[in-house]
Amino acid sequence: MISLVFATNNLHKLREIREITGNAISVVSLGDIGLDAEIPETQDTIEGNARQKARFIFEQTGMDCFADDTGLEILALNGRPGVYSARYAGEGCSFTDNVKKVLEELQGIEDRRASFRCAICLVYKGNEYLFEGRVDGDITIAPSGTDGFGYDPVFRPEGMKETFAQMPAYLKNGLSHRGRAVHKMLQYLSMLQ
Repeated sequence: MISLVFATNNLHKLREIREITGNAISVVSLGDIGLDAEIPETQDTIEGNARQKARFIFEQTGMDCFADDTGLEILALNGRPGVYSARYAGEGCSFTDNVKKVLEELQGIEDRRASFRCAICLVYKGNEYLFEGRVDGDITIAPSGTDGFGYDPVFRPEGMKETFAQMPAYLKNGLSHRGRAVHKMLQYLSMLQ
């Protein structure tokens, strides 16, 4: 079985990635390998951040690894929060702070179309590969649901009545940007075996 280090300190992402990958690969956390490092994330695109994080972990450990970065892009906000989604309300902000800022900026705006994009950079046997996933939808007027994390309580995928935070994990992971990017990575890895 292929074993990959997941370059994240975000326990929500780690759990979600393990749910998506199931038994297809072994996902190793930074804690599993005893690496306590602040992972740099200073690029101006989600693809750039995914590459930067994966390269950093590969340089630190020499192990096969992958990293993801995700951005919520809202049409009426000219693509914001985008690459700054995780810290949109400022450094050290919470998920709730970010959601509150987005909802405040969208007050009175009818066109609430948005997309979630995820980029995954895989470093496998020293080679680098990029996989992307995207899901379109809209931003709700108020948060709904208690599952998921980040903007899940206000993002409703196209054609659905529920937000990501109202969906069971298996349904969200089958529709989500991260799920789509991970499945592309798994498909590629299956061809290497």
